[in-house]
Amino acid sequence: MSERGGRKLDIPSTRRTISFNLDSDIVGMYSERVARFLGTGRYLLIQTVIVVVWIALNLVAVTIRWDPYPFILLNLAFSTQAAYAAPLILLAQNRQENRDRVALEEDRMRSAQTKADTEFLARELAAVRLAVGDTVTRDYLRKELDELLDELTERFGARDQASDDADGVEKSR
Repeated sequence: MSERGGRKLDIPSTRRTISFNLDSDIVGMYSERVARFLGTGRYLLIQTVIVVVWIALNLVAVTIRWDPYPFILLNLAFSTQAAYAAPLILLAQNRQENRDRVALEEDRMRSAQTKADTEFLARELAAVRLAVGDTVTRDYLRKELDELLDELTERFGARDQASDDADGVEKSR
């Protein structure tokens, strides 16, 4: 094992850096709340009132002017707001896009399952129709039984007549 400067290369260093970890879901949830608020009429009204008061105080109140006419501080505030609002809105849109993608995939799976179920039911219905087509109906069975009854009646009628004829011949003797 080689050593350089008193440190072994096969042993990880124990130096730790401070890491700042935030749960991305929590950040995303709050960014969506801020993005939703930025898109409301209430926010626009509040911002308009603040800007009007800001400009009025800086134009009229000579003794407390903190941001004279070009309103550089107001422009800086708007720039800072835009610098934070744009990424928050993009983050909210990305999260919405992910939710839409998951919902679309679930809809596709549900649609495929519905289609498979429909095709299965169509095949089962066709099989039932074929099976019903092969079954004997009441009218068909009646017709067959009537034909058998007629045939039996003819046979027994012919036999009875032959036996009556035979009996008549014996009696006549």
